[in-house]
Amino acid sequence: MSGEKEEASFRMFGAYGEPEERRDVLESSGVSSQPEPQVQQQLGSLFGVPWQPPGPPIQHSPADQETSTVTQQQWHLQGLGRSELQAAGLPDAQPGEAAESSPSFLLGSEVGQPYSSSSPSEEVLSLLRAIPPIPDEVVVRQKRAPQGSWKVGTLLHGKRVYAVAISGSTHHVYTCGSGYIRVWDESMLHAGNKAPRAQLDLQHPQDRVVTCKLFPDERSLITGGASQAVTLWDLAPTPQVRAQLTSTGPTCYSLAVSSDAHICLACFHGFVEIWDLQNQILIRKHEVPVYGSRCVDITGNIFWTGGEDTTLYSWDLRSYQRLHQHNLQNEILSITHDPGEEWVLAGLRTSDIVFLHTRRNEQFKALMKKYTRHHSLKFASCGSYFVTAIDTRLSGLEAPSLQKLFQIEESSGILCCDVSSDNQYLVMGSSSSATIYQLLY
Repeated sequence: MSGEKEEASFRMFGAYGEPEERRDVLESSGVSSQPEPQVQQQLGSLFGVPWQPPGPPIQHSPADQETSTVTQQQWHLQGLGRSELQAAGLPDAQPGEAAESSPSFLLGSEVGQPYSSSSPSEEVLSLLRAIPPIPDEVVVRQKRAPQGSWKVGTLLHGKRVYAVAISGSTHHVYTCGSGYIRVWDESMLHAGNKAPRAQLDLQHPQDRVVTCKLFPDERSLITGGASQAVTLWDLAPTPQVRAQLTSTGPTCYSLAVSSDAHICLACFHGFVEIWDLQNQILIRKHEVPVYGSRCVDITGNIFWTGGEDTTLYSWDLRSYQRLHQHNLQNEILSITHDPGEEWVLAGLRTSDIVFLHTRRNEQFKALMKKYTRHHSLKFASCGSYFVTAIDTRLSGLEAPSLQKLFQIEESSGILCCDVSSDNQYLVMGSSSSATIYQLLY
């Protein structure tokens, strides 16, 4: 399995809510197509239970999936939202638990005995009153998808912005390019003529940052690009270099950080460096196909690479063996994943987006049909939507329906984008500045 090449078979459909004739495109044998009603039932549960929007599933843009191990009843239960499960008399269970749960009873003193609730005692009420309120800063405010965007300001970086990041906790923006990184605080997001809060000069003036990643706690930033090192930055209380991780290649094209911030992958021409961030040591220099090393991502114990050779590779992070290779038939410009690490998204040169499940043999493609120079993808931390930036246009798409939520047209090409972890702001980097949009709900 580690060396075999898998030809892709996708259900092709138009995205962005634009009607398009659907067709099955069979690119190899071994993958069966499914009847339309079953596909529609699966759409609501395409990305797993945590992604279910309330209300009836959306009927447009169905996606073809291979679901031989999941019954039709289980897919139907996954497609229902929490309110629908309760209205149907069903517990709010995971797909695998649906068959084991009793729809008519809750646990009483004996299994199967009807549950009857009574008013809580004064002692219970006093205990409830003693529970302190949840701190405001830990409340996740937005789990639903935004319905629009509003331009609030422009950050004048002064040079081409190759990479950008925005913090959800502080709303600080980091614009990266040649020679320096600029830091902007929230008060500067709504103005176009303010100086940055700080400027972080790179080790050499000719160094250039082309990729950056915020750590999950947003207190550290890691950058890579045209230099001889991957740089680890402390952001609080004052931004400064924590460590220079000396690289074995001249240019780092892409970075990925594990969800626990223990591992960093740095993608170079023909290899990936695997770094232990806690001890700041190089674990392995892992060779990958020379023309399959433009971008990298990590989901659990699997990492993914892709590039000019049109193939998406998956690798075991423990054994370093190649698991699969998927022929996507177009050059891969970006890779990202959903917050639950169940789906990997690949942005292609043709603007198409390919979705592959990380644990099941399921995949489909959203058609854009436009040749592009740049294709950036970013999933929102809430998991209900993602953004795709193609040349001068950025679109927000709902997950899993792929319904278009909003669209932004810029005057110059969009080179990079990011969404704040609190889902309040969207930032895009271009030729000499970064543009800030506030998301509207």
